[in-house]
Amino acid sequence: MFEILTPYRESTLQEEILIFLQWPAMAFTLLSAWMVASVSKTKRRWGFWCFVISNILWVLWGWQTQAYALILMQVGLLFLNIRGIYKNPPSKENS
Repeated sequence: MFEILTPYRESTLQEEILIFLQWPAMAFTLLSAWMVASVSKTKRRWGFWCFVISNILWVLWGWQTQAYALILMQVGLLFLNIRGIYKNPPSKENS
């Protein structure tokens, strides 16, 4: 009486990786946002590199899902982060 419109099928390894990829991307994004807000120059520097990793992960995810606006946003955020590194005044901290 009731038909299933989309039959169940096993997902491929590539699809499983794609599904998983969004979680570390999200975690790196949150971690980096936390770290770049630190007063410590060392933590801000680590935050920058975490942001770069998150940008790469989101671009990989966006490419596979054809989310081109997300890719463009990540490229823009990367340039803003690079700009922030150069505009950030040097800290009196020795690290």
